[in-house]
Amino acid sequence: MPSTDIDAFKHLLGTSKHIIAVAGAGLSAASGIPTFRGAGGMWRKYDAMSLATPEAFEQNPSLVWQFYHYRREAALKAEPNAAHLVLSKFSIPDIRHAVAPSSSFTLITQNVDNLSPRANERVFAKHGAPPASEPPHIFEMHGRLFDVNCTNPNCEHTEFNTASPICEALKGTEKLVEEQHLDSDLPVDQLPHCSKCGALTRPGVVWFGEIPHDLHRIDKLVQQADLCLVVGTSSTVYPAAGYAVEVAENGGKVAVFNAEDTGATEGADFVFVGPCETTLPKALGI
Repeated sequence: MPSTDIDAFKHLLGTSKHIIAVAGAGLSAASGIPTFRGAGGMWRKYDAMSLATPEAFEQNPSLVWQFYHYRREAALKAEPNAAHLVLSKFSIPDIRHAVAPSSSFTLITQNVDNLSPRANERVFAKHGAPPASEPPHIFEMHGRLFDVNCTNPNCEHTEFNTASPICEALKGTEKLVEEQHLDSDLPVDQLPHCSKCGALTRPGVVWFGEIPHDLHRIDKLVQQADLCLVVGTSSTVYPAAGYAVEVAENGGKVAVFNAEDTGATEGADFVFVGPCETTLPKALGI
């Protein structure tokens, strides 16, 4: 049985040298971002394969853009919560070393909502960014909602775009998503198009069937890690779902922070059930 002893976890934290956190949608739940597989999750309302694959976009880009416009608008209204902020603080050596001396830390997030980078901006502005000699403080392995990628293979321009709405035709369609009644007749020529070549663009997220970003660099960190924090994820989407298992197989420890007891707890050394914006700051002692 995994332990729920927070003092024992803090002792482990203090002796760990290479720490990673693997975060999922539960990290942003307190910010008002819908999760995917929990109660009321987005994939209980929508079939992922109809909205989050290259094939779905090719078949009906209007439906896909409406769904991602909804997600963009939700993310723009949201603010980083205490769990985002404590992970940002933990990224700073001077703060982290008070509870985990001589340790390194990287956040590997599956989230695309930009809340962890926004938390970093706030915290780093106050405390200073991690030095370049540190490992990368964050990997957004599934891309970013606000990246807009050109679909023209001869262009492939990407830009960071937080416009609300991203185009006039999508304005108000977030209500249709909430009602589960997407507009299949929205003209493609009114969807977002590339600012350089004029071709149709797509959301800059990693869809099912596509390769996540920075896998080689993440794999190296996972191989080195002696402590893996699993934060707000059901651990069902690979390769991220396998990182904690790999850390454990290499002799490292695993601590799970989830709102509910899920399959992610199997084989964990520590499990802290509850809102991660409450449990994580307490466990990290920050």
